[in-house]
Amino acid sequence: MLAVLPTPPGGCSGLAWAEGSLWVGQHRNRKIHQIDPQTGQVLRTIACTRHVTGVTWVDGELWHGTWEDDASDLRRIDPRTGEVLEQLDMPPGVAISGLESDGGDRFFCGGGSSGKVRVVRRPRRGAEARSPG
Repeated sequence: MLAVLPTPPGGCSGLAWAEGSLWVGQHRNRKIHQIDPQTGQVLRTIACTRHVTGVTWVDGELWHGTWEDDASDLRRIDPRTGEVLEQLDMPPGVAISGLESDGGDRFFCGGGSSGKVRVVRRPRRGAEARSPG
């Protein structure tokens, strides 16, 4: 073990690395914290409107999973303001209990007690969206 960093009060429901920082989700506190990996100091806190069940970064975009009141979605948010920029709703009964990206066009979503991991395609951007195939 190299080091131990305390999590902000409220624990941790997801963890990602991006932009030289750790990004820690907090489920019931509905927050995502940007943390200095050397000191554990919270650099920024993003308030979310739903329970945070996972965080990931892909192509400079911050995404997080939600699961609340038997509804789940994936949200792309502005890492400075927390504004929801895009939302992918899951079908009824589909829960997201964890989130990771393959660094490309796929998200892998934990399925709670379903015993399944679901794969969700990330929406295409810019020229990618216009080109066939």
